[in-house]
Amino acid sequence: MIINKNSILNRKGKKSILVDTFYKEDVPNQPIVLFCHGYKGFKDWGAWDLMGKKIAEAGNCFVKFNFSHNGGTIENPIDFPDLEAFGNNNYSIELDDLNDVISWVIAHFITHPKIDCSQITLIGHSRGGGITILKASEDNRVTKLITLASVSDFEKRTVTTSDLDEWKAKGVKYVINGRTKQQMPHYYQFYEDFIANKERFHIASAEKRLDIPHLIIHGDNDTSISMDEAYALHQWNPNSKLVIIDGADHVFNVKHPWTSNQLSSELDIVVESIITFVK
Repeated sequence: MIINKNSILNRKGKKSILVDTFYKEDVPNQPIVLFCHGYKGFKDWGAWDLMGKKIAEAGNCFVKFNFSHNGGTIENPIDFPDLEAFGNNNYSIELDDLNDVISWVIAHFITHPKIDCSQITLIGHSRGGGITILKASEDNRVTKLITLASVSDFEKRTVTTSDLDEWKAKGVKYVINGRTKQQMPHYYQFYEDFIANKERFHIASAEKRLDIPHLIIHGDNDTSISMDEAYALHQWNPNSKLVIIDGADHVFNVKHPWTSNQLSSELDIVVESIITFVK
């Protein structure tokens, strides 16, 4: 297997993005499977590398990347050395990043004899699920969609916060990262960007517009995002497929760091479901 870690996608006037690719040298017609991490996430979190290897072993070109403002840097892509960037992140930036990564992947592999750039599956975890739903609904390069423990509503996470006046007055609010203990800033621009693009960021409308296959995966022990959000997505798009993983939490029973060379049994079921769906 060919594994290329930390390829740098340089962009004029924008922050660079780190990209990982996993694919087989000898398997023809490999579809592209592009993974988007979630809020307070990063491409090297937990068992995402193991997941990528298994998806690639099954005959797919697996790609994952760090959103440009996720708080990592080119030099240190793990955890959050750049909290200023994190605070200046928003949904518009993440959609723009994803657009540029799709374009980079196609340009990178278009002449590769074994990789099929006409088949692109997006996978999004948590907040990344919401981003991939929006992107898939507006970009016809995307041919399939998979969401893992996805959010179904950005508005209730952005607008219906009790501290809106204080947020505006101070210009920033902080959320503690339970694992790293960092105070992670969210600048008020996040709210302003949401309001300016409210229609574009409406996940229910995007889900109803989808005309490509959508696999919705959620754990029944997810305490971060309710299973009700998975049911809502499925209801808005009755053609979607819903898979509930018994006993799985928000990250399918893995953690960071993940020292085992095996997936959790729950994430293994997720990966098998992904492989079947892509094929």
